[in-house]
Amino acid sequence: MMKTLLLVDGSSYLYRAFHAMPDLRNRKDEPTGAIYGVLNMLRRLHREIAADYSACIFDAKGKTFARMRTRIQGQPAADAGRLVRQIEPLKDAIRAMGWPLLVIDGVEADDVIGTLAREAQERGVRTVISTGDKDIAQLVNRR
Repeated sequence: MMKTLLLVDGSSYLYRAFHAMPDLRNRKDEPTGAIYGVLNMLRRLHREIAADYSACIFDAKGKTFARMRTRIQGQPAADAGRLVRQIEPLKDAIRAMGWPLLVIDGVEADDVIGTLAREAQERGVRTVISTGDKDIAQLVNRR
């Protein structure tokens, strides 16, 4: 039976959850809406996809984070701050859930996902990719 690798674009999930969820806060008045949204999406995905291996991949800080910065430009500074303040706590929570988390310096998440998907294909591993990034469509094949 063919093994399955589940790859999640954490940066895409974060952005989507940030805009879909209300401005939830914890007792310390820290923003948590995107964290809550991403964690729920990951739980649901894990229930629906029987994967032998899985990983959540994020864009690295710095130049590769420019795409996220571009997405949030034009929004009020407070919104951008709410998003950024949730990134590290979200990564900690994902790790605590047992998900391997990858952030490769100087490389965007979609490029890491593409590389892992090709490596998996070469090894006969079926890959499922969950992302909102349309660039990933070029990786779709019959497997």
